[in-house]
Amino acid sequence: MADTAEPLAGAGARALRKPLPESWFAWLLISPALVFIGFIVAWPLVETIRLSFTNATLGGEEYVGVANYAKLFADPKFYDTVGRTFYWMALAVSLKLIVGLIGASLLNAAIPGKALFRVLVMPPWVIPVAIGVIGWKWMYNGYFGLISGLLQEFGLVEDRVALLATKTSAFYSAVVTDVWVGTPMVTLFFLAAMQGVSRDLYEAAWVDGAGRWYRFRRITIPQIMPVIVSMALLSAIWTFNSFEIIWILTEGGPRGATTTLIIDTYKVAISSQRFGEGAARAVVIVVLLAVFSLAYLFLLNRVNRHYGAK
Repeated sequence: MADTAEPLAGAGARALRKPLPESWFAWLLISPALVFIGFIVAWPLVETIRLSFTNATLGGEEYVGVANYAKLFADPKFYDTVGRTFYWMALAVSLKLIVGLIGASLLNAAIPGKALFRVLVMPPWVIPVAIGVIGWKWMYNGYFGLISGLLQEFGLVEDRVALLATKTSAFYSAVVTDVWVGTPMVTLFFLAAMQGVSRDLYEAAWVDGAGRWYRFRRITIPQIMPVIVSMALLSAIWTFNSFEIIWILTEGGPRGATTTLIIDTYKVAISSQRFGEGAARAVVIVVLLAVFSLAYLFLLNRVNRHYGAK
C-alpha cells in the first residue's frame, strides 16, 4: 500500500505544480484593470444610457422612452451648440498644433539657452488649470485687467475693454486661454518626435544644398506626421470635453456665446437638475466623439501606411 501511495502522492504534487494556461494567466493579470474599467467607465456609461430614457430629477424618475432625444433634436439651439463646439475644437486644436510645431522646432534648434526655454515652456501645463484660468480672467477684466490697461496705455483704445463681456471677444478669449493651457504638452510631444529623426537625413539634405524650410517641409514633417495626427486626435478629444476653462471664464455666456455641449450638459443636468435630459445630451456627446475618433483613427492608419511605405 505504501508503494502505491507514493506514486499517487507524486502525481498529485505534479498536478499541483502544473502551470496555468497562458490565456488564464493573461486574464488573471488584466483582471484588476478590467474591474477598475468596469466600475469607473462601463457602469457609469450604462447608467447614463438608462437615465437618458427617463425624466429623472431629484424627486424621482419615470420611463419616458425617447422623449428626451426627441426634445433635444427638435431644439434649434442644440444644433447651434454642436456647431459652436466643433468650431471651438477645430480652432483651438489647429492653433495648438501650429504654435506647438513652431515651439518644438525652435527648442530643437541649436540655439543658446534652449535648456532654459524647455523649462519655461512647462508652467502652463504644470500650473493647475483653475489657477491659470483665474489669472487669465483677471487679465481679461475691463476695469483692472492687464490687457485693457495696456491697450489704454498705448493709446490703442480710449475706453476700458471688457473682453469677456461681448459674444465674439469672449469666445476667442476662451480659445486663447485653451491654447495657452494645451500648447506645452503638444510642444513637448513634437519635440520628442523631432529628436527621434535621424540626423543623417538632415546632413544628406544639407550636402545636397537643401535649405532650412525645404528640410523642415520634406524631412521633419513627414517623419513626425504620425505623431502630429495622434496628438491632434488626443488634443481634439480633450478640447471637446474641456469644461473648467469656459466655466471659470464665462460660465457659457455671454448669451450662450461660449456654451459648448459639455457646458450645456452641465447646465441641464446639474444646474437645472434635469438628469434625464442631461443624460441624453451626454449620450449624444459619446456618440459624436466615437464617430469622430473612428474617423480620425482611420486617417491615422492611412498616414502611418503612407509614410511607413517611404
